[in-house]
Amino acid sequence: MFKTFINSLKIKDIRTKLLFTFVCLIIVRLGCMLPVPGINREYYSAWVSSLEGLDFLRALTGGSFEQMSIFALNISPYITSSIIMQLLTVAIPKLEEMQKDGDTGRKKIAEITRYVTIGLAVFESIAMVIGFNNSNLLTSDLNFAGNLIVITASFTAGSAFLMWLGEQITEKGIGNGISVILLINIVSTLPTSYSSLFNTFIMEPEKVVSKILGGVVIVVATVGIILLILLLEGSERRISVQYAKKVQGRKTVGGQATYIPLKVNTAGVIPVIFSSSLMQTPVIISSLLGVSASRTGSVWQKILYLLSQDKWFHFTKEEVIYTLGVLIYIALNVFFAYFYTEITFNPMEVANNLKKQGGFIPGIRPGRPTTDYLSKVLHNIIFIGATGLTIVALIPIILSGAFNASLGFGGTSIIIVVGVVLEMMRQVETMMRERHYKGFLSDD
Repeated sequence: MFKTFINSLKIKDIRTKLLFTFVCLIIVRLGCMLPVPGINREYYSAWVSSLEGLDFLRALTGGSFEQMSIFALNISPYITSSIIMQLLTVAIPKLEEMQKDGDTGRKKIAEITRYVTIGLAVFESIAMVIGFNNSNLLTSDLNFAGNLIVITASFTAGSAFLMWLGEQITEKGIGNGISVILLINIVSTLPTSYSSLFNTFIMEPEKVVSKILGGVVIVVATVGIILLILLLEGSERRISVQYAKKVQGRKTVGGQATYIPLKVNTAGVIPVIFSSSLMQTPVIISSLLGVSASRTGSVWQKILYLLSQDKWFHFTKEEVIYTLGVLIYIALNVFFAYFYTEITFNPMEVANNLKKQGGFIPGIRPGRPTTDYLSKVLHNIIFIGATGLTIVALIPIILSGAFNASLGFGGTSIIIVVGVVLEMMRQVETMMRERHYKGFLSDD
């Protein structure tokens, strides 16, 4: 991987793309430090530090929500908008037709996604301003209407700018602009997170043995999670495919053997993002409205306590029962793994394409039997992938709850980081191969 990166710097076109991406990421980090007018900084810092369940939001926004910068919403509205559009594509036939309509249809869907992003940004901004006003976090320089307009415009403009910047990275940089922005957001929170782990496991214990054991736990946990993610990302089930021989003129074509690669982790990181977002949304909204999770409060506060990931795996008599919330999390991960794969991979379409091209799976008849076989194999590997993904996501949560280690990141964050880095390396390798072929075929 490192060798690929060094070789890519020797090529001017790729070096320019990397430099453009780097400059864009610097702009992202600078924007995360620009404060929004109308919010009382002193009171806000004390208020946000009292909120719970913000680790996932902190990672998505790169800490800009805590600093209440113009990028406070960051790309979270765009991610939510993309998820909504993917779900609606299955429910609305017209959107499904657009998706199948090649580049023209995809451009239309992308345009609709942008409008939905702006709408979500406006809605979220207004809700936040109302929550801030109820918590007396707004300054008195402007009245409520003035603060509402200024803050909403700032948040929406920041989110729209990041969406545009992501598209520029996709077109002029190394690609996958939104994923790259998400990557830098998560990476920016890692130093603080590991500093907290260092203080908890190494600085605070008095015994040397405890310090060494703490360091070993940090290294083993981090390396173990990364290795598990690499294993998940690289594992695939290869289904053999044989193409029938055809006689065209005097030549015999076809007859070659190939395979259909089905990734074990077919849905990627989407299930854990869906699950975490779904479980944390009520906790965050309730916190903004002044209702916090409590095991001694109302029924709703107890439900919030059950949904809060930082309350799991506390093995005390009073709190151990709330670890049952992890069962909801596991069930959601498995459900979304199957659901997302169902809407992104169509076994019937693959079977029909094989039949049209004269291909078949050895031992399986073309048509419906092939569809049934692909569905069966897919359902088996989805469960394996979902299980592995859930284990990776739960390791930091278990460490945080059982050992009281304050983690500012989760397994979801590390999965995203490793996945995006691998995808970036694949993009660079593809660009290098394309340039090699062009040079080979040129007349120079």
